[in-house]
Amino acid sequence: MNSTTALFYVFSAVLLLAAFRVITARSTVHAALFLVLSFFSASCIWMLLHAEFLAITLVLVYVGAVMVLFLFVVMMLDINTDSFREGFYKHLPLAGFVGALIALEMALVLMRGFQLQPPVPTAKDIEIGNTKLLGIEIYTQYLYPLQLAAVLLLVAIIAAIALTLRERKDSKRMDPSVQVRAKAADRVRLVKMAPTIEAPSLPKEPPADAPKTEGKA
Repeated sequence: MNSTTALFYVFSAVLLLAAFRVITARSTVHAALFLVLSFFSASCIWMLLHAEFLAITLVLVYVGAVMVLFLFVVMMLDINTDSFREGFYKHLPLAGFVGALIALEMALVLMRGFQLQPPVPTAKDIEIGNTKLLGIEIYTQYLYPLQLAAVLLLVAIIAAIALTLRERKDSKRMDPSVQVRAKAADRVRLVKMAPTIEAPSLPKEPPADAPKTEGKA
C-alpha cells in the first residue's frame, strides 16, 4: 500500500463519517458544518484522482458559496428541529431500503467504469493539463449536452423569478418598469420661498387703570 492509497482510505473514512453525522446531528448548524467537512473530503479524493478542476469547483462553489449562505440562513432562522425529528425511526426501514437501492445502482454504474481501460495520456495531454483538456472536451464533443443543460438552468431561473414576483395580498410588489422610468424631477420638487423674519417682541405695557405703587422713602 502506497501513500496515495492510504490517503484515499483516510479521506473516504472521514467522508463517510461526516455524511453519517449530517443526518444524525441534533443541531442544524452542526449538520451543515459536517456537510462542509464531507465536501472537503470529497475534494481531497478528487485531488488524488488528478481531477483538479472538479476539486477546486467543489470547494469554491459549494463550500465557498452555497454552504456559507445556507449556514447563515440556518443561524438566522433558528429553526426548531424537534418537530421535524418526530417519527424519524418510523420511516427508517423505508429510508434504509431506498439508500441500499441507490448504493446498488451506483455500484453497477461504477463497476462498469472501473472495468474499462482508461486511455493512456500522451505527452501533449500532460503538457496541456487536465483543466484545459476538460474544457476542450466540453466545448467540442459535449457541446450540445452543455447547451441543453444551460437552457434547462435558464428555464429554472426564470420560473423561480416568476414564482417569486407574483402578486400576493400579503406582500408588497414593485413594478421594475416603473422604477426604471422614475426621474428625480417626478419625485422631488424644489420650491423657492421668500425668507420670513419675525419681528422682535416688545415688552408689554401695564394697563392705564392699574394702581401705581409708590416706593417708601
